[in-house]
This record gives sequence, structure tokens and C-alpha cells, in this order.
Amino acid sequence: MQEVSSYHQELINRISPIVENLFKGNSLYQVKLKPREMIHMLVELFGQFSPEEMREIKDDDLTDRIDSILILEAVSGTLNDLTPEQIAIFDAAVEGRSIR
Repeated sequence: MQEVSSYHQELINRISPIVENLFKGNSLYQVKLKPREMIHMLVELFGQFSPEEMREIKDDDLTDRIDSILILEAVSGTLNDLTPEQIAIFDAAVEGRSIR
């Protein structure tokens, strides 16, 4: 059990600074996401890898992976925030129709 707790803390120690750094450089993350929630979610997600697998992931690669996940989290649900008029404009743009 001590080993699981130690690995969990190792993940927190590795993921937290990456998330904090990414948040500093991205206003979308600052508006849409909560750093602590994202760190918790990422620790759970990356906790599915074995400690050996995680240690093999280079910091640059891990940063890219985390950034991709944060982007997805930040933009998911964005369409739900649009008004019906904005959705019609979006649909027209996606379908290649002219916007009235």
C-alpha cells in the first residue's frame, strides 16, 4: 500500500508543475479550468500507467500530452455556451454555407 501512495505522490510531483506552467501561459485554461481538478484528473489518468512506463515518458512528451488533454477539457462543452443564433452561424460555417 505504501508503494501505491508513493507512486501517487510521484505523479502529483511530476504533473503539478507542468499543469501550473501550462496554466500560466494560457488564458483559456485560466478561464475554463480549475488547476487542482485538472491535476487530480491527470493523476488518475496517468496512474493507469505503471511507474516504469511513466518514468520512460520524457518531460517534453508528458507536457505535450497534458497540454492536449487540457485543450480538450477546455473546449469541450463550448458549443453549449452558445446562443441559438451563434449555433446557427457555427453550423453555417461548418457546412460551408453563407451566413445570412
